Amino acid sequence: MKSKRTHIVSTIFLWLIFLSTFQLIAQEHLDVDHEKKMYERNAMGDGTSLRVLLFSGTGWFRHPDIPIVNGWIVRLGAEHNMQIDVSETGNDISKEKLSYYDVLLFNNANVLDKVFNEEQRTAIEEWYKAGGAIVGLHALLVHQENWPWIMELGGCDFNSDSEFLKAKVVVDSEAMDHPAVKGMGREFWYEADWTNHTKSVTGLPGVQVLLRVDESTYEPVREYFKTRGGVGMGKDHPIAWTRVWGGGRFFYTELGHDIRSMNTDFGRQHLIEGIKWVVKKE
Repeated sequence: MKSKRTHIVSTIFLWLIFLSTFQLIAQEHLDVDHEKKMYERNAMGDGTSLRVLLFSGTGWFRHPDIPIVNGWIVRLGAEHNMQIDVSETGNDISKEKLSYYDVLLFNNANVLDKVFNEEQRTAIEEWYKAGGAIVGLHALLVHQENWPWIMELGGCDFNSDSEFLKAKVVVDSEAMDHPAVKGMGREFWYEADWTNHTKSVTGLPGVQVLLRVDESTYEPVREYFKTRGGVGMGKDHPIAWTRVWGGGRFFYTELGHDIRSMNTDFGRQHLIEGIKWVVKKE
């Protein structure tokens, strides 16, 4: 009898431990979910001037700094009276939902044909063609060959990249007064990991190259890609450009793989002014 009571007490005790642990885990998930929703909604109040959908879903390699860069962009946007909503799911992409936003900003969102279905891709294309504005950071132009429209908009795709290195950056002579690079002089030194694209965008219809990187000042292809056919771009290596094309406006920068390439005075100016530029109506 005593043994039976002991067994019952032990069973009840184990169940209490299990329920307490389950409650703690459940509460932790609820708290995380609540914080995530609060973070993603980022309500700005009545004074909001621009609404930006920041999308960072990926179909291939996921850059470790994506969530860090997301948070940094949200805070930067708040300083400039912008509402930044963050998403990583194609379910947030539709004609109706996109109509709420002024800008669609892709943070290292690669291989998007695996992230968006055909209907969602079409919604983005039609929204852009009707006067939409797209900003792309770093890996937006990585392996988009199965979504020809976004690759055509960007003007190129991915070949390889460098390590995180300091290099000489040259401002295009016709872009000296562009707000995204203004004040940097004819050339300056900057640290980032530099992407080698499949071709230069120089001369493409509607493209204004803002910045080029001087490949003679750093090693353009890291070891991983040297053994996989990676090559540099030579003397014409654009790293930031704008494009007025196909009904909308586009701004791209190679910066953003690593938060260190963004969290500088120039990085802040470069991105904010790029966002402001794409929503201009000229």
